[in-house]
Parts: sequence; structure tokens; C-alpha cells
Amino acid sequence: MLREIWLVYRRESTIALRNPAWIFIGILQPVLYLVLFGPLMERIVTSTPGFPPGNAWTILTPALILQIALFSMFSGIGIIAELRNGALERMRVTPVRRISLLLGKVANNAVQLFFQALLVLILALVAFDLSAPVAGVVLSLAIVLLMGITLSSAGYAAALMLKSEEAFIPLLNTILLPVLLLSGILIPITTGLAPNWLYTISRINPFTHVVDADRAAFRGDFAMDALFTGTVVLAVMAVLAVIWGARTFQRENA
Repeated sequence: MLREIWLVYRRESTIALRNPAWIFIGILQPVLYLVLFGPLMERIVTSTPGFPPGNAWTILTPALILQIALFSMFSGIGIIAELRNGALERMRVTPVRRISLLLGKVANNAVQLFFQALLVLILALVAFDLSAPVAGVVLSLAIVLLMGITLSSAGYAAALMLKSEEAFIPLLNTILLPVLLLSGILIPITTGLAPNWLYTISRINPFTHVVDADRAAFRGDFAMDALFTGTVVLAVMAVLAVIWGARTFQRENA
């Protein structure tokens, strides 16, 4: 099975390297937020009560690399193209396990996400006033990778069910916009900043807890209260997403 995953991963990474524009497009938006929104965030943090501990860069940077992971769901667009041009059909007749097809593709997305997140971190460390413990950065990257695995698995499953870019892309935009706004990626949603109704809704959003855990790890707060809820929520979402993706691959490729 590991060999099958490796073969699928190698194929996907070769295709991605032939068209690196998508990799850079994926990192462009977080970099623009970092460069254009970060300096504004510095003044907001210093003059507005209710923000989490840390300066603007320790609040914004981990959230922006999670934003890259959030858009991993768009990886499903590629599999719709493969479904249309027959590439997925040709892979289906091979003896490769369906779960290996999924995990090979997800592994490729995870590796791309890792390097994109690393570039954002290096830019924040070199060009801006970012200071974070090494253990916190490593844990933050682990959270981001697990988030990427979760959402790319869900993206592949949803794309295989819809089988159409015209339906898939509007669905993702409808889902990701409120998730992005309610997770506090750009501005943390705390009791000191948000009205009570908005804060309550944000607590229902599971990605809010993941963002909080990522920020806690980035500032070196490894206490159980800071990390427990977010890591548990992320682990449950990851398991459910991979199971959903695997079953969808088996069903749609039966």
C-alpha cells in the first residue's frame, strides 16, 4: 500500500511541478495579507483591547498559513478534470487500492502546503517582527498539515460526488467564505471584540478552535486549555474526512 501511495504521489507531484503557477498562486494571497494587512494589524493590536496575547505577527502569521490549508479543498478541481479526460478511469483499472489513490493525491497536497507555509513563515521571520519558539513553529506546521489533509480529502470527496466545476466551485465559495470570516483568521473573534451573537456563532465553527490552538502553539503556550479543544476537533475532522474521501473513491470508482 505504501508503494502504491508513493507511485500516485510521484505522478501527482510531477504534474504539479510541470505547472508551478498554481503553487505560487496559492501562496500569493497570504503573502499579500502579510505585507499589506500586517502593518495595519500592528496598530489595531496596540490600540484595541480584547486581542489574544502576542504581537500582530504572532496573531496573524499562524492564521494565514492555516488560510492556505483552508483552500486545500480546491484540489478537488483537478480530479474533476481527470474524471472528464479519462485519467481517473485508466487508474481505476489498475490493481491500485482506491484508498491509495486518495492518500497519494492528499500527500502531494500536503507537501505543497508544507512548502507554501514555510515560505510565509520565513518571510514573516525575515521581513517582519515575528518571534516564535521553534517547538511552537513545528507544532503549528503539524496542525496546518493535518488541516490540509482534512480539507483536501473532503475536497476530493465533494468533487467526485458533484462531478462538475460549475457546481463544485460555487459550493466551495459558499462554504469557505463564512468559515473564513467566522474562524477569526484575519481578526480574532473574542468576547472583547465581537458582539455576543457573533462570538457564539464563531464558537460553533470547528475551525475557530483549530485557529485558536494554532495561535497558542505559535506563541509558545502549550497548556492543555490552549491546545486540547483545537487538536481534538482537528483530529476528529481529519478522521471523518479521510473516511469520507476513501468511501467516495471506492463508491465512485466501483
